[in-house]
Amino acid sequence: MSVDDVRDAYGRWSDEYADRFATADAMHELDRKLVSQWAGEITGRIIDAGCGPGQWADFLSGQGCDVEGVDLVPHFVDIARSLFPTVPYRVAELKDLGVPDGSVAGILSWYSIIHTHPDDVPRILEEFARCLCDGGTLLLGMFEGPRVEPFSHTVTTAYFWSIEEMSRRLVESGFRVEATESRADGKRPHAAIVARHVGVDE
Repeated sequence: MSVDDVRDAYGRWSDEYADRFATADAMHELDRKLVSQWAGEITGRIIDAGCGPGQWADFLSGQGCDVEGVDLVPHFVDIARSLFPTVPYRVAELKDLGVPDGSVAGILSWYSIIHTHPDDVPRILEEFARCLCDGGTLLLGMFEGPRVEPFSHTVTTAYFWSIEEMSRRLVESGFRVEATESRADGKRPHAAIVARHVGVDE
């Protein structure tokens, strides 16, 4: 899927998506626990990369975090600003988050790369690494499968990733994988990876 395809697909579905998911309470309890624990260890600015209607950025703000939400879809940003006006939101692509090198301490990428073609994922991971300070951390959520392969998602084509393959891509992009989680409840298996930016030479 191209960036334009994903932007257009979510633009058409953004109001319905917001109606269903625009509160952290709509998210799984274990996901809220994981995001909260991850954020609790961060001192400094966090970017919610692919923030959608803003629920996770608002959740992090409620935890006392300095957080900014960015999203590809302008209407999602409009919704987020309307629902959660105390949190800053702006339009940006994952491959260009628009912040200086090493200027953020954490990046939340919660299911934000699931529609990205696998060949384009390394460019996004490299951008995450560029933005993070030394020792900064990434929390990445995804759909888990035994191999990298596409599937029919409600909005547009998405991809399963194995933890092993995504971990390999992260290491190649300058991260050290520190923790992984899997959950098989619900319609599809879920996975999350916590990775620390260490640089490609370490």
